Amino acid sequence: MKKIIFLIVFLAVISPVFVFAQNDSQENTGFYYVNVFIERIFPSNKGYVVFYRTQTGIATVGIPNSWFTKAAGRADIVNLPVGSDWPSMSVFYDEGEISHVRLYVQRHKGHRTWGTVPQGTDLSRYFSDEETIAIQF
Repeated sequence: MKKIIFLIVFLAVISPVFVFAQNDSQENTGFYYVNVFIERIFPSNKGYVVFYRTQTGIATVGIPNSWFTKAAGRADIVNLPVGSDWPSMSVFYDEGEISHVRLYVQRHKGHRTWGTVPQGTDLSRYFSDEETIAIQF
């Protein structure tokens, strides 16, 4: 009889631990990020045009200025210290949708990854939608 009571008390104490552990692991599965190296970045009056490496070659994405300027915006720029790694872009996803983009760039605009857009170049195809961006990997 004592063994049965001990077993019931033991299960009553231990079972909530397993329930909470399962709930925590299921809630955190939807957040992840992908990091890619930047080949060139072009600042423009509409935003930043970023050429980045993929598994199959080079892809391009336009990140609108509105993503950088709003309070708690969807994108930010982090200046790398002198002599550090190559510039990169981290794209953060939450439940399969882009939640945030972070550009790690060289602080000196003379670095070879920074480019200039020739006057009169039409960049509207990269900024067709202000709410979402299309990123390939």
